[in-house]
Amino acid sequence: MKPSTSREAFSRRHRIAPADVPIMIRDEAPHWLRDFIVTEALSSGMSVSQLRDTLCSRLLESPNPDNWSDRNKERETRDLLNNADWFLVYDCIEDIAVWLHRYSQQFDTFSLKLNEALMRKGVGWQLINTSVETRGEEVFEAAVRTAIDLASKTVKPVAAKELHEALHDLSRRPEADLTGAIQHAMAALECVARDVTGDVNATLGALLKKHPGILPPALDDALSKIWGFASDRARHLRENQPPAIEEANLIVGLAGTLATYLLMKLSTNRPTRR
Repeated sequence: MKPSTSREAFSRRHRIAPADVPIMIRDEAPHWLRDFIVTEALSSGMSVSQLRDTLCSRLLESPNPDNWSDRNKERETRDLLNNADWFLVYDCIEDIAVWLHRYSQQFDTFSLKLNEALMRKGVGWQLINTSVETRGEEVFEAAVRTAIDLASKTVKPVAAKELHEALHDLSRRPEADLTGAIQHAMAALECVARDVTGDVNATLGALLKKHPGILPPALDDALSKIWGFASDRARHLRENQPPAIEEANLIVGLAGTLATYLLMKLSTNRPTRR
């Protein structure tokens, strides 16, 4: 009796996962990823001709008319990706994802396999629906996406939009908009703080001074310093002192965590007025 090829792998059946791999790859698309994309796209329902046409469209290339066989077409697709700029490789992933989402029953499988590979290899990108977005460390991811979800559920669309824009700025290719990410994250936090205090015009810095009870003791002082740091690095830029990706991730993650706390406080308490 032939063994089933559709059975779950040992690690999935027993819920064994490798330890989190630190993110080491952002502004590149390794060779293994380029090969992986072609292999998984073909196994997920794309024909080699469709894949070649999709890649050619994105990379502004013409299909080689001398390649008639599927084998030669596949070699051509791999050459196309291997010679593409790193950020265009992620554009190609999005194009493939859009096609699979529309025409294939295996889009979810493609997305799952891709994201697992990116995570296990320490790549700082992930496929969300059909968009490639930045991937932070697990705590960072949970904090920001929880805040977005909670802001949406509590009808705080501005805060949710600002946090989403922060993630979008971190996801820009070929260069992330780090100052924009920090600005949007702090704007989201400021928006929520205004709702909590009922003070709709003050800046976050002023709110912390006027409403010391907005956060537990000592944490309001910490947030004041975060506000100062964010203002220094993003709002009032200094020459030769742009924020680093690690700093931007830190600010966005902290903003997500604090926004979640304030949104939960807002849902249970009346506005804090002095």
